[in-house]
Amino acid sequence: MFNARSGAFDHRKYRPAPKVPSFDRRWPDAEITKAPIWVSEDLRDGNQALLEPMSVEHKKRLWALLVAVGIKEIMVGFPSASQPDYDFVRWLIDEDQIPGDVTIAVLVQAREHLIERTFEALHGVPRAIVHLYNSTSPVQRERVFGMDRAGIIEIARQGTRWVRERADARPGTEWRLEYTPESFSSTEIDFSLEICEAVLDVWQPTAENKVILNLPTTVEVASPNHHADQIEYFCRHISRRDCVIISVHTHNDRGGAVASAELALLAGAERVEGTLLGNGERTGNMDIVTLAMNLYSQGVDPKLDLSRPDEIIEVVTECTQLPVHPRHPYVGELVYTAFSGSHQDAIRKSLKRQGEDEPWQVAYLPIDPRDLGRDYQAVIRVNSQSGKGGMAFLLERDHGISLPRWMMLELAPHVQRESERRSGELSSDDVRSILVREYAVAAPYRLKGYRSDRGDGEQLRVVLAHGEQEVIVEGEGNGVISAFMAGWERMSGQRVSVIDYSEHALGEGSDANAIAFVQLSVEGRRVCGMAEDGDTVSASLKAVISALNRAMVERGEVVGSGESLAV
Repeated sequence: MFNARSGAFDHRKYRPAPKVPSFDRRWPDAEITKAPIWVSEDLRDGNQALLEPMSVEHKKRLWALLVAVGIKEIMVGFPSASQPDYDFVRWLIDEDQIPGDVTIAVLVQAREHLIERTFEALHGVPRAIVHLYNSTSPVQRERVFGMDRAGIIEIARQGTRWVRERADARPGTEWRLEYTPESFSSTEIDFSLEICEAVLDVWQPTAENKVILNLPTTVEVASPNHHADQIEYFCRHISRRDCVIISVHTHNDRGGAVASAELALLAGAERVEGTLLGNGERTGNMDIVTLAMNLYSQGVDPKLDLSRPDEIIEVVTECTQLPVHPRHPYVGELVYTAFSGSHQDAIRKSLKRQGEDEPWQVAYLPIDPRDLGRDYQAVIRVNSQSGKGGMAFLLERDHGISLPRWMMLELAPHVQRESERRSGELSSDDVRSILVREYAVAAPYRLKGYRSDRGDGEQLRVVLAHGEQEVIVEGEGNGVISAFMAGWERMSGQRVSVIDYSEHALGEGSDANAIAFVQLSVEGRRVCGMAEDGDTVSASLKAVISALNRAMVERGEVVGSGESLAV
């Protein structure tokens, strides 16, 4: 039993995040109509969060994946603070590994010797983003740096001067500045604006050479709507808005990184930093795959190629040594798998009605799994939580067996009991075996042959095997089954009638087998049977005989055989 120490869990020691001044927010009515500028932080923020940082070879492989996915701005490291990062940046430049439409970014603190080292690492690069940052929140100002607002602003202003001087001295490269007031999420909004204005005054951006202002939830301290308020307020109060790109970098401390980034786009952000599958410090970074697929599911082209998620998962897990949860949004192994009976039934019915050229409308599946290189083989799987819809889907998909509804209801309890007995999942072959075992009963009677003559009605002569004996059943009716039932009633003295009957071909072509299902009333008791045969009439007769056999087994008149009429 859990016994909390007195006072160990006390909400009173926490305070809400700084409030945004009241204003006429517009983001709740906005819509996202285009993809943002995507920025990968996998090689820097993601790498920094690993127990064992990536080797250069792992970085090379992850770099190739990021380029293949279509990300155009990639943060490649902190070359002034790490020799492996420095060497990787040099490999990218010296080996001409940067495509013409991709820009690399590097991170640096506002310290002159680190900025100098950063520019040395970038020597010869055709274009690059130098990402400068310093911390701005009250706790950082007061408890880490021991500075007032003016002192923190001067750090940002001086850092920008140093970057500007080095960039001006290297005119052969297209330089862009990114500035981050780190801990923006916990910083008073007026101070965030003040320090960013100071950076703009030094850099003097233009509409052709914009500054990137990155506004992170360095630590997520409030709900996503609060972050959206921060972003919109900032966007509407920063000067020279046409000379600025607003970027966000959301962490997942409260589990809202994707939501915060998505609402930030509604609020005016144009650029989003994150990682593939969400790796990052503490609880992780914003997951680029999830946000991109969120946009895709709303009819917005994310401008990324995520059609091969298994390849993405393979590379990311190999490079980070971190697993991907089977229920990870969109790409997890089980996200398109339904075990719930009601879900399975809804999916099965929706898929049958989904047209190729109409908007996607399938219950419980927000996107078509085929868009992510998946198929429907794993959409429905059967365990003890499943119902009739799931097993019916498997039988139809893998064996071409279309169960009538009354047969689904009959079979479902047998499937559930078997799943509970195994304490696990059943395959489509398992479900078919249960169907045959329970409803294709081969004793005490078995069909040996029949002859049918049509005149004014159906005249039928059926030869049955009963152990070593032959039994003749003769009858007339308006069809084979009614003729057999009339003959059976006369021979056995039982009251029998057909309640429901269904049959169909198992495949296409003249050599396809037929499968038949029948529900009889035998002395007022409902009983079902099924059979499969290359001859339609034989399949129908075998299904009826199987139902009669099951009635006898249930009444204890015979011991059921393990043989099957269906095979």
